[in-house]
Amino acid sequence: MNRIFKSVALVVASLVVSASANAVVITASAANQLTSTVAGVTTVTFDSGTCAGYASCSGDFAIVSGFSSGKYAAPFTDATNYLSVPNPSATSLSATLKLGTTADYFGLFWGSIDTYNIITFLLGNTQVASYTGAQLPTLTADGNQTAWASNRYINFDFGAAKFDTVKITSNGFAFESDNHAFRKTAVPEPMTLVLMGLGVFGLVATRRFKRA
Repeated sequence: MNRIFKSVALVVASLVVSASANAVVITASAANQLTSTVAGVTTVTFDSGTCAGYASCSGDFAIVSGFSSGKYAAPFTDATNYLSVPNPSATSLSATLKLGTTADYFGLFWGSIDTYNIITFLLGNTQVASYTGAQLPTLTADGNQTAWASNRYINFDFGAAKFDTVKITSNGFAFESDNHAFRKTAVPEPMTLVLMGLGVFGLVATRRFKRA
């Protein structure tokens, strides 16, 4: 009986652990798509000249529009305000965007994608994932300001994983983006909570049996 219980406990525990280890799926939306098509997201447009929609935003960035030679350029066809990192008076700096909640999806219209543009996702102070412009699928990180191959809406789907902070960094002028979107982590369903509870209970019980 103890062997059966031990096996069941280990299986349940492994299911719970593996559910949190899913890889991030990155996709590029179709050309001309400037906003997220994912349902239930919170969208940050920067149109008000602020980061309204985020719990907080800090660091070196500017909310701008249009074009400034050698400093920033609007994502292709974007005629509204957008976020530029670093701001026009600094280099090699970051913007830290706190969601105020956990999320499992993030999207943004990423303009003139460059290899030195970096997006990092954190949960608390722990890095969950980080990508450069060169790691985006099917796109070209050459900084072209007027080609869809380097201006595209990018989706990051975290599956069962989650994050609560987005850090945008650029080692040059600039990382331009607009229409950020994030989806809050759903409240666990009762069955999920039961499985998690069984997994924890199984691990504790297994250790006790070993000691006995």
